[in-house]
Amino acid sequence: MAENNVQAAAPEKKEKAPLGVYAKRVIRYAVALVLFLVITNPSVLFFLPEGTRENLRNTWSQVFGNVEGIKEAVRIDFVAIFKIIAIVLMLLLLVNLVRLIISKLTPKTGKGHSIVSMIGSFVTYAAVLLGIIMVLSSLGVNMSTIFASIGIVALIIGFAAESLIADLITGIFLVFEDEFNVGDIVEINGFRGTVTSIGMRVTTVTDMGGNMKVINNSGIKDVLNRSKAASKAVCDAPVAYSENLENAEKVLNAILDKIPEKYPEKFSKRPEYIGVQALDSSSVNLRVVAEVAEKDVFSAARVLNREIKIGFDAAGVEIPFQQVVVHQAK
Repeated sequence: MAENNVQAAAPEKKEKAPLGVYAKRVIRYAVALVLFLVITNPSVLFFLPEGTRENLRNTWSQVFGNVEGIKEAVRIDFVAIFKIIAIVLMLLLLVNLVRLIISKLTPKTGKGHSIVSMIGSFVTYAAVLLGIIMVLSSLGVNMSTIFASIGIVALIIGFAAESLIADLITGIFLVFEDEFNVGDIVEINGFRGTVTSIGMRVTTVTDMGGNMKVINNSGIKDVLNRSKAASKAVCDAPVAYSENLENAEKVLNAILDKIPEKYPEKFSKRPEYIGVQALDSSSVNLRVVAEVAEKDVFSAARVLNREIKIGFDAAGVEIPFQQVVVHQAK
């Protein structure tokens, strides 16, 4: 399998949306709010004469019914709007304060990173839920009635949110069962990369090319954690049939003796020569295996290839290459 599907690089930072995008959104939502207020209560058009407003009110009632009755269930006035703005700002401040504190934490283990990631996700969802409840209360919605009737709609909501609940439960189990953690190199449902975050609902995995795959926690079925144990970097060194095999093996072992000292960041111990792997059509292939971290499995193989080539050249051991013999007819 291609190397770029194994080791993951840090995902690129997303570009911030230009200020103009946010300005357009503010204008769009403001226009929508004004239209909503006008439709539900034409009397807000204070600049019109009282007679005209009364005619509008009667027209709306004939077309849409008693739309002003919405005020009996929902209180929309400037006081309620101010409360909503205050609630939103307070929750935004709280969420960003928690995220600031989390960003200052430096867990020493992958499990610690996973727990921090889960807390950040939980705070976001909790803030949204709390915000909805507080906003509805500010609008005059009787929340006690809603909570009292929650048992009636619980079954319907349960069916509708079945996958959401499964995602939340699976996410908690993923963290506490220690199947994998943030920073681990894994293969999930055939996609290989580094786990960059574990949230309440989704897990993100990023491959070396910066491609990010977002996987619903309940959809994580087949997981292969490559970071649980040391991986094997494999290198086959071809030697010409004309070479003395025992001499080639001595040269190879001498090369391997120097590898850990020369590349301590990749090789914690000496690579092992395990013997003749194959008698190929033009070469005798000598196999070398080294225990390395999963993130170094391919770069370590490249190092072995380089050092063996340099060592064989210095010792005069021939590495064969494919040749084509052409006979010219007379």
